[in-house]
Amino acid sequence: MKFLRKIFDNAHATLNKKESTKKFFPLVDAIDTLVFTPNHVTNKGAHIRDAIDLKRTMMLVIIALIPCLLFGIYNTGYQHYRVLGGLDDATWLDMVGVGSLVVLPMVVVSYGAGLLVEFVFAIINGHTVHEGFLVSGMLIPLCMPADVPLWMVAVATIFAVVIGKEVFGGTGMNILNVALTARAFLFFAHPTKMSGNEVWVTGYGDAKLANMLPDGASGATALGDLASFMQDAPALENTQAFQAKYSFMDSFMGLIPGSIGETSALMCLIGAALLLWTGIASWRVIFSFFIGGFVMATILNLVGGNGYFDLPAIHQLMIGGFMFGMVFMATDPVTAAHTNAGKFVYGFLGGFLGILIRMVNPAYPEGIMLAILIANVFAPLIDHVVIQTNINKRLKRLKTA
Repeated sequence: MKFLRKIFDNAHATLNKKESTKKFFPLVDAIDTLVFTPNHVTNKGAHIRDAIDLKRTMMLVIIALIPCLLFGIYNTGYQHYRVLGGLDDATWLDMVGVGSLVVLPMVVVSYGAGLLVEFVFAIINGHTVHEGFLVSGMLIPLCMPADVPLWMVAVATIFAVVIGKEVFGGTGMNILNVALTARAFLFFAHPTKMSGNEVWVTGYGDAKLANMLPDGASGATALGDLASFMQDAPALENTQAFQAKYSFMDSFMGLIPGSIGETSALMCLIGAALLLWTGIASWRVIFSFFIGGFVMATILNLVGGNGYFDLPAIHQLMIGGFMFGMVFMATDPVTAAHTNAGKFVYGFLGGFLGILIRMVNPAYPEGIMLAILIANVFAPLIDHVVIQTNINKRLKRLKTA
């Protein structure tokens, strides 16, 4: 490590010799502070000091995302063989191989495009590289379909970093979740690549394989099938048919088509356990988000009338991006509410709206993205109301004292 430390010190000294090379300091400094403790730390004064900095916080979130990433790689290969044939003969190594060829290039492109923008803004503005994209770079590919083109991943990432974050001032200043901004951009700019049957399984849309598909093969997501089931009657038979195709256990484990990292509720809960244990994520947001979704699903269960509404509430929460959004998107400390009471309201609003959009609007079966973005917009207002309410209570007590 001393040898590596010497390399960074020499690089800093060389860059600082000339004004023309000083502008490249953020590039070396970003790698330096990622490997070693930052040089600028609090060593005196009445400040709260901790052994963790922002980069380490981001790295813990990335570690929490690793179970979703690994399972997403496996499930991408699993769905490939399930739809295109050969599932019985394929080994887990075959599935991981296919999944790796699809998922890892998306991760590389996401980080490459996003960090390029970060470095450009750091050099132009003369500040150090912001750490926020360390997490966003992993979240963006995990919330994408398996068959989305790499150039779209790059364009969406650049749009999200520039428009969703840098125009607001960089890390800590953005009002919308960066990863969801990238997904929303692709959803509305290229809807055919973000919805439909052919985008969830790699190779499914290849015309050369059209005649090779087994009977009954489908690349539709569970939510896509559920939306089509609700158009038929009777509702009870549709619900039973859906549960036979997508059992609760398969939905919980994640062996269903969907966005790369969003299908497994189990992997999301493992990540949530790490984030809660380390204090990175707020239990208030996660708890209230789950309750909000469960309440809305239960209300529509009572209404009934079609296969969508009659699906048990807990099963409804296991499919789609609900659990992934609850654990990794809604808990974003920048775009979420900051007051304790506000976090409960913010989380409940996100979960409630997510299931409402999903179940009431069959044309848009996955509502978690829009729900969290809406909650992001309302977060400052929620905090303002909470703070103003506390101020009014204190003023009232002061008058009666």
